[in-house]
Amino acid sequence: MAKDSCLARITAGVAVGGAVGGAVGAVYGTYEAVRYKVPGLLKIRHIGQTTLGSAAIFGLFLGAGSLIHCGKSY
Repeated sequence: MAKDSCLARITAGVAVGGAVGGAVGAVYGTYEAVRYKVPGLLKIRHIGQTTLGSAAIFGLFLGAGSLIHCGKSY
């Protein structure tokens, strides 16, 4: 497989999107849990759900963007 193949670009896009989305989701989930006074261990669950959901969405969109730009050479 070539070093700059389409699959490698898409995989990198999904990975970067997941990392960025996870970081943003963790920060936002923590803020939201504190702001709305989520009780006890439900805070951990809320932060985890927000983190995973945000990582999945960011990864999906960055992977789709990488797929769209895959065939273009500038």
